[in-house]
Amino acid sequence: MIRPVRVLLSLLALLALPSPAFAWWEYGHETVAEIAMKTVKPTTRASILWLLGRQKVLETPTCPARTIEEASVWPDCIKTLGDRFSYAYSWHFQDTDICQPFDLKPWCKDGNCVSSQIARAQRMVADRKLPPRDRLMALAFLVHFVGDLHQPLHAAEHDGDQGGNKVKMSYGALPRTNLHSVWDGLLAERSISTPLSGSAGILAEVPPAERARLASGTIEDWSRDSWEMAKSQVYGSVIPNICTAKPGTVAMDEATIEKLIPVVRLQVAKGGLRLARLLDEALDGDHPEVAHPPRPKRVPAPAPASAG
Repeated sequence: MIRPVRVLLSLLALLALPSPAFAWWEYGHETVAEIAMKTVKPTTRASILWLLGRQKVLETPTCPARTIEEASVWPDCIKTLGDRFSYAYSWHFQDTDICQPFDLKPWCKDGNCVSSQIARAQRMVADRKLPPRDRLMALAFLVHFVGDLHQPLHAAEHDGDQGGNKVKMSYGALPRTNLHSVWDGLLAERSISTPLSGSAGILAEVPPAERARLASGTIEDWSRDSWEMAKSQVYGSVIPNICTAKPGTVAMDEATIEKLIPVVRLQVAKGGLRLARLLDEALDGDHPEVAHPPRPKRVPAPAPASAG
């Protein structure tokens, strides 16, 4: 059953804002994080809890990171803190045009895009020479940005529409919103809340033998996957001729919503399983290096009493 208070707040937010304040809103990010926490190795989970136990070093009392769920939304929460973290604004997305050949380079200049920041955050989490504050901040960014990458409109756009923010549309009975808001909020909420709901329900739909396959590949592979999904499922579900037409106000009816629910649920599952893999690479102690270049030299894990 959909959480009534959460959905009411979501509706009010959609009516009040021209564009979304939070990617995947809380529920999407929290669910990706929960799936990852359920599937990481025990050593990784212990290290994550060790870092989260030092959340006071972040000095962001209005934006806590005491749990993996809180850490998953911390990078959105700190947007309210003004200039202190304004440098991270462009790290949440990459505007790769769905009607051009896939190429991340033009959209990731100087590392200022979500895929580059995922790799950077993973390296920092793995680097035990760094202070706990830096590693914990990197952990929060890593958890959040993997979630962002799996919301397809953070991995794609068309003709400067800011990932669908400029595409006006109606969603079911809601007459005024935009395509990005629907995928960030109401469609994600509806999909995750559909029985079997939440992280356990979504994970139960993925056979154990399939999980390793979904978690395989590189960050660029995952970027292409979300980019292709944006073209075929996100835009394609409401604007089939997006590359040749200038859409006016478009609509997502109930039949389309029902078709997209399993698509969204699979994206959330992919995000959680891939995040778990990145966390295991960084923290479980069995990998000589993290998977994504540049590859730092191996630093031996500290003794268990102070391990993080």
